[in-house]
Amino acid sequence: MRLRRLTFKKWSKGKCAALFSALLVGAAAKAQDGSAGIEQANELVREYFEPGTELMYGIGGVLALVGAIKVFQKWNAGDNDTGKVAAAWFGSCIFLVVVATVLESFFDL
Repeated sequence: MRLRRLTFKKWSKGKCAALFSALLVGAAAKAQDGSAGIEQANELVREYFEPGTELMYGIGGVLALVGAIKVFQKWNAGDNDTGKVAAAWFGSCIFLVVVATVLESFFDL
């Protein structure tokens, strides 16, 4: 049995418009009050902020180890741009910590 690909050319404009309008009607039917949606989003952000921060610190730790190894290799090889690489590595680690702190202040957590 041979499967045929469904391409846009095989669909008529009417079918595409009907599908798009059906999707819009379905989305509108599931829509909720604006303030309730904002409150729900606020609760979700507050709920997932702590695990997100921990994930950010974990990723930062792994990147810090990789960066430290990279700087060490450049230093042992005697490259001239070791200082620039070390500054960029250190700056990226500081950036991750500052972003987590600023977001925590912004959301008043």
